[in-house]
Amino acid sequence: MKEEIIIAGFGGQGVLSMGKILAYAGLMNDMEVTWMPSYGPEQRGGTANVTVILSDSAISSPVLDSYDTAVILNQQSLDKFESKVKSGGTLVYDPSGIHHKPTRTDIKVVEVNAMDAMMELGNAKAYNMILLGALLGLRPVVPMDAVLRGLKKTLPERHHHLIPLNEQALLKGMSLVG
Repeated sequence: MKEEIIIAGFGGQGVLSMGKILAYAGLMNDMEVTWMPSYGPEQRGGTANVTVILSDSAISSPVLDSYDTAVILNQQSLDKFESKVKSGGTLVYDPSGIHHKPTRTDIKVVEVNAMDAMMELGNAKAYNMILLGALLGLRPVVPMDAVLRGLKKTLPERHHHLIPLNEQALLKGMSLVG
């Protein structure tokens, strides 16, 4: 098994955190992992993306030209990465940041209204976990217990009280696609 994933959006949307949690979950599930962030010089509002590769065998390079799965949070990222999803792959996107919907017919395109789901949960910090849950609902590349352990490893201890909210957001995201 090898899954090549790109998560892309604006800085401040939790793109890099999603990738890091996914990478830690892979490590905690005894997988080979790469995590390669890419972002502009802006701290908030600039473009950001992260490539995560999860594999049960050695990974030769973290640099990719195409992806099995893309999670897209804004129009700039859709414009840049829609064409880079492998035929037969999966593209997950939140329509709140998209003006021109994906047009490819050779991939599975899944709209996840994470912004509305976030409002239902009542916490803006849950946005990225809803999308990560949707990704895992569609492509269960790591088990939920590994994701929760990855979350615990990623979050500073002072924020561990937020783990139940994050778990609720992950499950909400899964329910939106399943």
